[in-house]
Amino acid sequence: MGLEIRRLTFDSTEAAAFNEALQGEYRVRYGGTDETPVAADEFTPPHGVFLIAYLDGEPVGCGGFRTVAAGMGEIKRMYVEPAARGLGIARQLLAALEASAVAAGCDRVILETGSVQPEAIGLYESSGYTPVPAFGTYRCEPGSRHLGKVLRTETAGVSQ
Repeated sequence: MGLEIRRLTFDSTEAAAFNEALQGEYRVRYGGTDETPVAADEFTPPHGVFLIAYLDGEPVGCGGFRTVAAGMGEIKRMYVEPAARGLGIARQLLAALEASAVAAGCDRVILETGSVQPEAIGLYESSGYTPVPAFGTYRCEPGSRHLGKVLRTETAGVSQ
């Protein structure tokens, strides 16, 4: 399997196609689209990034992070096409997003998903994400799951 992860802009043709596919999945699972406000410039360095995963040269998944506060990033728009699921692509995208967040100065990241996305919850929990206080557009939704992860800690000036 030849997997390559590239940085593109959030408003690129490939990113827009994945965003529409993701919104389509939300329509099926939730009955509507994600109402969280996002802007393309939030996913540009140095305060964010948007990544596309290519499997054998074909785009198969995406994800982004944006800085939401000093030292804190938010993972957004994680998606892998159904035919490419189960190959570890989402896990590699998530790791690349976390590395990008650290490079941007983030010590921790947060994300929001929903209870009707058990695959996503499983990925995040198995990657070290734990519950955090509710935030954002869906903070009052009963099926919303808010998770976070510490990416690095500083003790006496030494990174661990």
